[in-house]
Amino acid sequence: MAATEAKKAIVAGIKEQLTSAKGAVLTGYKGLTVAQDTKLRRALREAGVEYHVVKNTMTRIAADEAGLGDIDDVLEGTTALAVSKEDAVAPAKVIVKFIKDNKLEDTDVLVVKKGIVDGRVISVDEVKALALLPSREELIAKLLSSMQAPVSNTVNVLHGVLRNAVYVLDAVRKQKEQASA
Repeated sequence: MAATEAKKAIVAGIKEQLTSAKGAVLTGYKGLTVAQDTKLRRALREAGVEYHVVKNTMTRIAADEAGLGDIDDVLEGTTALAVSKEDAVAPAKVIVKFIKDNKLEDTDVLVVKKGIVDGRVISVDEVKALALLPSREELIAKLLSSMQAPVSNTVNVLHGVLRNAVYVLDAVRKQKEQASA
């Protein structure tokens, strides 16, 4: 009976992660070395992403309960779940970059199975496209710089007007000095 309760708790935990995630990626891994796994986990942790191996049956139950039954077809073999509650792009970005940097694209060592963004299941191609998007911080920086540009331009225009006014006043002063001399 205690084992059943423990399994229910695990299912509830997975369901909570799936429903509260801004972004999640399901991966398959075969033959990932300890060094590679450590490196991947470190990169994910630095990006604020939780990553752990999940049991397919429990994940299937949790996904069905969460209304994410579209992931059932990839829940076979080894499965791990990378979840971010803060950044929808982070799990995809880190995993796709890791696969590329370690030249694992054409292998079964680490593969993207599916993704989830704001409660919607996305395909492998969509996960890869998501990974190409700028991070939240980069988007905010671009937004702020585009908002700052008009202010900066206005300051430059006003500075130019003041500079021209000074030139005009200086010219008038020189003209008066020459007239009185």
